[in-house]
Amino acid sequence: MASVNEVYSALKNLANKDERGFITPKVFNTFTTVAQNKIFNDLFNELTKAQTLRARNVDAKMHHSYTKRLEEDLAYFSKESNISQANGVFAKPDDLARIISMKSSGAYVFGTSTSTPIDVMYDESKIEYILQSDLSAPSASHPVAIVSNDIEVFPTTVKKIKVKYYKYPEGRNVSTGARTALSPRYNATNLGGSNEVFDPTTSVDFELPDHYVPTLILEIGKMIGINLRDQEVFAYTSGEAQQQKQ
Repeated sequence: MASVNEVYSALKNLANKDERGFITPKVFNTFTTVAQNKIFNDLFNELTKAQTLRARNVDAKMHHSYTKRLEEDLAYFSKESNISQANGVFAKPDDLARIISMKSSGAYVFGTSTSTPIDVMYDESKIEYILQSDLSAPSASHPVAIVSNDIEVFPTTVKKIKVKYYKYPEGRNVSTGARTALSPRYNATNLGGSNEVFDPTTSVDFELPDHYVPTLILEIGKMIGINLRDQEVFAYTSGEAQQQKQ
């Protein structure tokens, strides 16, 4: 995953080069979540563009495919949750960003699942029309869900659902790489003045894949007010990568 130490160190050094002064961990940490969420949301727009290229047969093939890379990156944030009905509705997961699919909870009987796919809708006027229609009214075999502040499923006899969705990115443990609900943050032991030593035990890495390090540097740099250019960030991160290999 994208190293918070690498992103912070790059910004600190590039800020000195840009004569913007010293970036403190406190200032840096106020922008990590905002920047990561922006890049995450941008992935969906980029995926739409990539799928358009694929439809026109101008996307690259196999592992060079931009569409495939975006789909793989979004797969990091795919999650499934079982939800029970309460007071006639289903509460959305706290970390839900976008719904992928929904189905009623079922069991496997003789190797066959009894769960049923649920059509997901967001237009309340359309669901009202469907509910009043004799031809398209929801049934146990063709349930429909309306998503707003919560989730309503029709018919109301559906008491449990399974929602597959993209969750908002959070953080990763620096030492183990395990997921954590904590936001990305850089912490260090101060040795006096501007001298500090990175503290991996209290820091949290980004959950975005590591190839988003340059994008994170650019996004946080813009938020802090550093005048960065793509080639500067690329040159810096390339140099850092080469040093780590030596």
